[in-house]
Amino acid sequence: MNNLKLFTGAFNPTARLRLRVYRLQSQPRSIFELASVLAIAAALTTSMLTSPGIAADVDGVPSEFPAGVLGETVRLGEALVNTTSEHPLSKPFIGNSLNCTSCHLDGGRHPEAASFIGVASAYPAFSPRENKVITLEDRILNCFIRSQNGKRPPNGSPVPVAIATYITWLSTGAPLKMNPAKSLGPNHLKMMDVDRYTPDLSRGASLYEDRCADCHGDDGLGNDEGPPVWGESSFNDGAGLSKLAKMASWLKVAMPLDDTDLTEQESVDIAAFVNSHRRPHFPAELAPAELAPAKHATTTKDSASPH
Repeated sequence: MNNLKLFTGAFNPTARLRLRVYRLQSQPRSIFELASVLAIAAALTTSMLTSPGIAADVDGVPSEFPAGVLGETVRLGEALVNTTSEHPLSKPFIGNSLNCTSCHLDGGRHPEAASFIGVASAYPAFSPRENKVITLEDRILNCFIRSQNGKRPPNGSPVPVAIATYITWLSTGAPLKMNPAKSLGPNHLKMMDVDRYTPDLSRGASLYEDRCADCHGDDGLGNDEGPPVWGESSFNDGAGLSKLAKMASWLKVAMPLDDTDLTEQESVDIAAFVNSHRRPHFPAELAPAELAPAKHATTTKDSASPH
């Protein structure tokens, strides 16, 4: 069975190798091939632990972290992005089991799946949702109450400052170009024209069972392999991925990891099926508040529908 992980965990250069090992175990091949993958993964892990000043080799990302306190803050931001739901600084503000990198793949370094690369160059930007100009830190704080179904950390506190510093570091060298239309960076998710397709929930259910359930469970509530995609511990219906067009567009470029072979129709069908399930409700009146409850009540509303 092909495995589709809708959302990933923390950024780690060995994560994709582990997925490859999983596939090799599911589809036995040469023992030598499996041994070589494990050896490479171990070497990469050792390299990370012994070379803390070297950043991951990704196009558009600086090759080294800054020196001093600035570099420490960049590293903190990266840690918060990768372990948001468990890091002691961010955990008090999280209301589900997701991390920033669950949607912003590879710690935001993925070039297409909600990339952070270059994002800081677009801010301050106009946000249609708030109908005002917002800063990068404002945008980060909004994710805490929507995608992570929690409450905003205080503006200017260590959590949003560190995450904004990390994203700004990922934007090194990008030309400054504020966005007067939307709060989106230069490598933002490219939206599909979902109106060309009719979502098929039955087909989406079959695709989910075949491509997604191994990592997210038949009940969609997650397991040791992957986080929940609906239910109390997933994002709420105020998050962007609760909308059919954004979820389908994200699936098309993000999944399966390193082998994005879904058709547009399949992406739409899976998105419609996932978002037909219960998830926490985001009360619109909480949007402008500085703090919101860490948990919101679960709704039976089909979150694929417009809000």
